[in-house]
Amino acid sequence: MKFSVSPRAIAPVTIAALALATAMLVAIAPGWAQAANASPTDRRAVERLPLNQNGGTWDSGHVQGVAVDVEGGFIYYSFTNLLAKYDLEGRLVGTLVGWTGHLGDLALNPVDGRLYGSLEYKADEAFYIAVIDVAGLNEVGVEASRSDLFRTVHLAEVGRDYAADMDGDGRFDGDTADTRDHRYGASGIDGVAFGPRFGRRDGPVLLTVAYGVYGDVTRADNDHQVLLQYDIAAWDRYARPLSEAAPHREGPAALDGKYFVRTGNTTYGVQNLAYDAEAGRWFMGVYQGRKPEFPNYLLFAVDAEARPARGDLIGVPAASGQGWEQGMLLPLAPDGLEDPATGLRGWRWKADVGFQPLGRGLFYVAANSGGKGAQTADIALMRWTGDPQAPFAPVDAEERLRRLSAP
Repeated sequence: MKFSVSPRAIAPVTIAALALATAMLVAIAPGWAQAANASPTDRRAVERLPLNQNGGTWDSGHVQGVAVDVEGGFIYYSFTNLLAKYDLEGRLVGTLVGWTGHLGDLALNPVDGRLYGSLEYKADEAFYIAVIDVAGLNEVGVEASRSDLFRTVHLAEVGRDYAADMDGDGRFDGDTADTRDHRYGASGIDGVAFGPRFGRRDGPVLLTVAYGVYGDVTRADNDHQVLLQYDIAAWDRYARPLSEAAPHREGPAALDGKYFVRTGNTTYGVQNLAYDAEAGRWFMGVYQGRKPEFPNYLLFAVDAEARPARGDLIGVPAASGQGWEQGMLLPLAPDGLEDPATGLRGWRWKADVGFQPLGRGLFYVAANSGGKGAQTADIALMRWTGDPQAPFAPVDAEERLRRLSAP
């Protein structure tokens, strides 16, 4: 929305009116467009970003994802069964512990300031979004089940696909890739991110959740990434405290949309999902697939304005037995390496344990290391290069300074 005013018309009352109008425009703008962690335009916020940070060493699972609150000054690390909160100077602020499920990727909601993460209990066929009030996480060793900071929302759609009896033998074979069960090869969920509805760059903030997908090379129905979008405006009514003894099933009955991206085989689907509001692009970091007929890239992207279109889910038999199942397909972004045999696009760049767009062409990319009982994570500030072979390059203090003065 644009407006212009003649200089002669400017009077105190008009200036006040313009100030009110500007405030109203800011108030009604999409939350993701205002979010500092989506596009930090404040010089001081960008200047504080560390070039590198270590997320501590923990007796836990390996790091699954990171989330950055640029304006607030915090970085969050998911270590599967532990959440660590650090400030930008590298000081440990707090930890959340005490669950046996799998906490995966993280995303900070620009609207309510809470942290959202994927949480799996495969033995219970229960899949949740953990909603964490991280503003109150200021102590080390906070027990999730004894704190109001940690609540969960159940995703029934995921459970239905995960537990689907696809081979028709009358039973579900459980958490194993050695079966034809699991619709689309669904192994649960992992990647999470906030952004607009697919096909546009504006509009309400939606939560996007990506499936984990078993990497079985002997089946052909697991070559798509599955993305669910949810309007979470009314999710407070579903959120319940964590109870592993009696997993609840409170959650939305419907979703905003279900979408498919044909990437070829991966090992456990989208591990890290991220939306770069400045570039208008969704990124998907995966563990490398093993089917030789595909290029098996590590990073894929979908442009925000790419329109979903109904089409064939190649490899997924239709229920009628004739042809392929139909679904809403999203095309891969026309960028990166291109495989001549399949036409698939992507990059050979590790983005599977922590990937956070920051705006101004900057990203944090995480690397995991350490062994049993001593898992750690290191993040590095990187810049987007656009080079298909090496899409990111490390940022030094001089480069960070140049980014501060960029328009």
